[in-house]
Amino acid sequence: MKREFIFGLHAVQALLKSAPQRVIEIYMVQGRNDQKLQKIVNAAQSNGIHCQVVNRNKLDDLVSDENHQGVVAVCTPGETYDETWLFNLLDNLNEPAFLLILDGVTDPHNLGACMRSAEAAGVHAVIAPKDKSAGLTPIARKVACGAAEVLPFVPVTNLARTLKKLQDKGIWLFGAAGDAEHSLYQSNLTGPIGILMGAEGDGLRRLTQDSCDHLMNIPMAGTVSSLNVSVATGICLFEAVRQRKA
Repeated sequence: MKREFIFGLHAVQALLKSAPQRVIEIYMVQGRNDQKLQKIVNAAQSNGIHCQVVNRNKLDDLVSDENHQGVVAVCTPGETYDETWLFNLLDNLNEPAFLLILDGVTDPHNLGACMRSAEAAGVHAVIAPKDKSAGLTPIARKVACGAAEVLPFVPVTNLARTLKKLQDKGIWLFGAAGDAEHSLYQSNLTGPIGILMGAEGDGLRRLTQDSCDHLMNIPMAGTVSSLNVSVATGICLFEAVRQRKA
């Protein structure tokens, strides 16, 4: 049986809440017995999941010395999502589609942070190319603080083709680009939309920019020329939230 290791307090707690049937066993660090860890123990016990206390070296070995915060869940792989699933989702929404599309984000920490912001903003799904992009690694899941366990992440083979299909579904594509003529705050983000964010440093690829209906920039008042992709993603998503709730 294929197994995954999900670690970090928030990620494991979210997994126990959203899909406890996936969890095979939970390892907890010896000597820690605080309220946060006790919540996980209680949730595991209520679902009949065994918790085993081990030394820190055991946990470090399981997750290759990543910061596990004293807890690791051994679980079966989660549900996988593809383009067919995505368009079935869109066909059954009873509100305007709200998508985040990441073009070549390769750092799993940034992916996790983007997932966290997207889930908080009410995004329906996050889309990214299968190649030359970060996937939902254990690190990305931990940084996402539970968002990766409840927000669908959809890897696609051909991003340009998927973007065209989204447009055919009536979804407007807004790409973030530093040299765009119009700002984020001049953009109408109230309808069915996909917000596209580019790779760290390079931004959106030219082909992806050409696929967008509108390009927008984040006005910068200081001397820094660009923002981290996860920070920029949060700004764009929550401006859309503001407009959509107005």
